[in-house]
Amino acid sequence: MQRWVKLPNGTFLDANRIIHVGKIESFAKLDEEGNNAGLEYSVTLMSELLRERQIQVSGSKEAISALVRSILGASATASPPAT
Repeated sequence: MQRWVKLPNGTFLDANRIIHVGKIESFAKLDEEGNNAGLEYSVTLMSELLRERQIQVSGSKEAISALVRSILGASATASPPAT
């Protein structure tokens, strides 16, 4: 069964095909004139072990965190702590 997640650029990706979610990284975003426009965040997603199947997704902090949460599933964040 396919489970589609929406990427920040508006396209969709089957979350069941993702085998690796990389570390979320931040970098300085520049505007057209070269001025600092704040922080941009990115994450690398892999659907196969081939380098050609890696996707680098960038967006705002909220968009990237929502993407990673939707890929990992709500049950992973809502599970009760172990005692």
